[in-house]
Amino acid sequence: MTTIGEALISLLEAHGVDTVFGIPGVHTVELYRGLARSKIRHVTPRHEQGAGFMADGYARASGRPGVAFVITGPGLTNTITAMGQARADSVPMLVISGVNATDTLGKGLGFLHELPDQRGMMEKVALMSVRVTGASELPGALARAFALFSSSRPGPVHIEIPTDVMVKPADGIAALLSNAAPPAPNDAAIVNAAKLIAAARRPLILAGGGARKAEAPLRRLAERLGAPVVETTNARGLLHRHPLCVPASPSLKAVRALMADADLVIAAGTEFGATDYDGYGDGGFVLPSNLIRIDIGADQLARRPVTVAIQADCAEAIEALLAAIDPAHSAGEDGHGRAATGRKAAFAELSPAYAAQVHAVEMIRDALPRAIIVGDSTQPIYAANLYYDHDRPGGWFNAATGFGALGYGPPAAIGAALAMPDAPVVCLTGDGGFQFTLPEIAVALDSEAPVIFVVWNNRGYREIETSMLDVGVEPVGVSPAPPDFCKLADAYGIGAERLADIDALPQALKHARATGLPRVIEITVV
Repeated sequence: MTTIGEALISLLEAHGVDTVFGIPGVHTVELYRGLARSKIRHVTPRHEQGAGFMADGYARASGRPGVAFVITGPGLTNTITAMGQARADSVPMLVISGVNATDTLGKGLGFLHELPDQRGMMEKVALMSVRVTGASELPGALARAFALFSSSRPGPVHIEIPTDVMVKPADGIAALLSNAAPPAPNDAAIVNAAKLIAAARRPLILAGGGARKAEAPLRRLAERLGAPVVETTNARGLLHRHPLCVPASPSLKAVRALMADADLVIAAGTEFGATDYDGYGDGGFVLPSNLIRIDIGADQLARRPVTVAIQADCAEAIEALLAAIDPAHSAGEDGHGRAATGRKAAFAELSPAYAAQVHAVEMIRDALPRAIIVGDSTQPIYAANLYYDHDRPGGWFNAATGFGALGYGPPAAIGAALAMPDAPVVCLTGDGGFQFTLPEIAVALDSEAPVIFVVWNNRGYREIETSMLDVGVEPVGVSPAPPDFCKLADAYGIGAERLADIDALPQALKHARATGLPRVIEITVV
């Protein structure tokens, strides 16, 4: 007999899943019945939050959904933070959990891992939460999840299976494979957008994370229109070193001035979130009055006033716009000059300390070309989110925007390395954030993921301390003493070195990459 738990593995394989991150427990043993015989790799984190963050990093690097297996109750609540981050950043994540036996649910009888309403709790965080009560429901639940991932703005999806249901027979059930796709761009919207483009002389493009897979058409559109391209954090790596690229935050005054000067703004795959557009909380961002907005989600398009809304995948919508633009259309006024002025003024807004930290990030990029740099909430990440030009689309992402979960970097970098084994992967984290999920570095060794963990050690939460001082609050709670990270790495069997001079970083990175093993590089910041 094939049980539902065993059938789950076969169905996931049919949907193209090759990796799951999870910690087995007594309530999920049955979900593991067919795993050892399958082609799916199981990666064991040291905490369920790590499982979620690894699934997130895997998804961002690969473009495929990251999958986590977690136990009932505390396993699932441990995963909620990672699901919150995935929802904030539109990351496809499938979390599969157990739940207590059907006839005990909601009765408060004190069973192990019992919650008053586990699924009700998950419905507040996940895009969708489904309870499977029989074998016939499992293929449909998975099909709906994967259809959501491929056809609309993605995020976390939760499927729970009661312990008494996992063991039921599931002979003969087959996967329902989805070919769901985003809606095609509306013809009338494309025509109206093309008319606005024809009349514009100073167009500008805002590129967000939703445009990460649209580099080629985005480049052609920018060049055709002579439009500077402002990149939010999750769009960095598009148009690397292109004269129209402005790899700077819309929170900066110079970028806002560039936007205000434009007579048409085309926003591709950006939600206009406050952490990108109002990072200083000054309320100074003004939505463009003449706005073409491209987004895969109808809900996003309805949240702010637009001149023309195009619901579609960014690449498909931009291709449709390119086809609709008059071949005789001439580029706008001095796009290269406007972009260059914007870049220069934006970088000039950075403090000397931030400018130095951006240089440190550029050292990583230049020492390891085409690396994936996964960040935590630490000062160099904040600095580079304001201004930094990465060399790989989708190769710069971190948790310092959106939900802002500390401790994201180390496990997410492991997930990214497992998804893209040929790419250099660097985790850039601070001493504070590293301690949130430090045990996960052992997973890099277990799974042969050669992540380079670069620890920016300024002995505390320096950014929070600065924020307190800026508003006249005497700093409290911002100086947790860091451990000796090199000794800890050694305890895990991972090589490590401590740098007192930032100029030694490029050589240390190249050496770490050459080993083919995970490594910790600690930078002592005075």
